[in-house]
Amino acid sequence: MKPIIVMTQTKRYDDQRAEILHLPFVTTETLPFDQSVLRRHYDWLVFTSQNAVTHFLPYLKQLNFNGLAVIGEKTKAFCESQGLQVDFYPADYSQEGFLEAFPTQQGEHILIPSSQRARPLLHETLQARGLNVEKIDLYTSRFLMENVKEAKARIEQGQVDALTFASASAVRAFFDDDTPLKFERYYAIGQQTARQIQDYGDSCSIADIQTLESMVTKILEERVQ
Repeated sequence: MKPIIVMTQTKRYDDQRAEILHLPFVTTETLPFDQSVLRRHYDWLVFTSQNAVTHFLPYLKQLNFNGLAVIGEKTKAFCESQGLQVDFYPADYSQEGFLEAFPTQQGEHILIPSSQRARPLLHETLQARGLNVEKIDLYTSRFLMENVKEAKARIEQGQVDALTFASASAVRAFFDDDTPLKFERYYAIGQQTARQIQDYGDSCSIADIQTLESMVTKILEERVQ
C-alpha cells in the first residue's frame, strides 16, 4: 500500500510511488521596492528560489546584468523553462554550498531579489568579501492556517504516514499553531529546514539530496526498515 504523504510546499508535486496530499502552508505576496536599483548594471543576478524568479520576472527586462546564478536544481530548471540562461549553480543546493563555490571578484556588483524572510547569510557573507550587494525584499510569506489545521486533523485521524517540509517558513506555520499533536514522522528537504524543526524540539529525517523526489525516496526507505 502506498504511503500517504502530506507535502506542504507551494508548488504541486506528484510521485507515483506515494499518495501525495498537497497542502501548502505558506503563500507569497510581492512587496513594493525602490525600482531605481534596476537601473544599475550588475555582474551577477542571483536567484535563491523559484518564488524569487516568479516574483522578479516582471522586472527582468529592465535589468542589465552579465551572469545569472541560482541555488537549487529546481530553480535552475524553472529559469530555463522561462528562457533564462543559468551561468552558475552549485552542486550543493544550499546557501553555504553556493558561497563555497561562487566565482566572484572583489568589487563586483550583485543583485539578490529574495524573500523578506530570507536568511541574511548569503548577502552578508558576499558583502564581507568586498562585493557590492543589493538585496531586494521582493516578496513576503503568509501562513495558510486552514491547511495547517487540515493536516493536523488528518494526522489525528491516522490518515498521514509522513509530513514533509521544504522551507523554514512552512515549519513555523505548522509548529507555531498551538493545536496539540503527537506525531514523529517529519521530513525536511535540507539542513536549514531540519534545524528549524529541531528548534521546536522535534526530530526529523533529511532528504539525501535537496529535492522532493529524494524526500519521497527517504520516506520509502525508512518505511521498509
